[in-house]
Parts: sequence; structure tokens; C-alpha cells
Amino acid sequence: MSYSDQINDMRGELRMIGKTIPKTMGGFGELSKAVKDNGVLGLKEKEMIALGMAVVLHCEPCIMFHVEALMQSGASREELADVLSMAIQMGGGPGLMYAGHALACWDELAAAAK
Repeated sequence: MSYSDQINDMRGELRMIGKTIPKTMGGFGELSKAVKDNGVLGLKEKEMIALGMAVVLHCEPCIMFHVEALMQSGASREELADVLSMAIQMGGGPGLMYAGHALACWDELAAAAK
């Protein structure tokens, strides 16, 4: 299954969770908005942090969502590579494996956007 398909499937699952526990999802959405809309770091830098954490924590759905958000924030593939380097350093071998997923996801989404 492609990364784009996985992202769409996850969005469907999240919509179902939102219908099942709307207050929880609403609260999480408000937290996310507050974090992204405030503070001294820009959205791109915040997405870099989130992606690095997703790689180190081995959360593939998080990796896909944050790669997509990082692309939308105007990041370059070179910036992505720098984030992945830091995640590998912090996460060791397992981080390296998940960094590979993040890079493949970026390349697929970039090709689809052309």
C-alpha cells in the first residue's frame, strides 16, 4: 500500500475516532492548534521536531503525517535529511530503520505532487 493510501486510511480511522469520542478528539485538536499557533518557533521547525520524535518513537502514521506537514510548511528534502540524521543519532539503529520510511514517504508524496 502506498504512503498516500496509508495516510488516507489513517484519516478515515481518525474520523471514526472523532465520531466515537468527540470531546477527546476536540481537546486534542485544540491542543495541537495551540501548540502550532503559538511560541517562538515557526511551524516548519515544530514539524521538524515532531517528525524527529515520530522516527525515534517508531510511529509510522505519525511519520507520514509529519512528513506531509513538513512538505506543506515549505521544507526541503535536504532539511528533511538533516532532521533524519538527528533522529538517527538520537534513536540509534531503530531510528535508522524508521528514517528510511520517512524518506521513502517524502519521495513518494513529492512524485505524486508533480
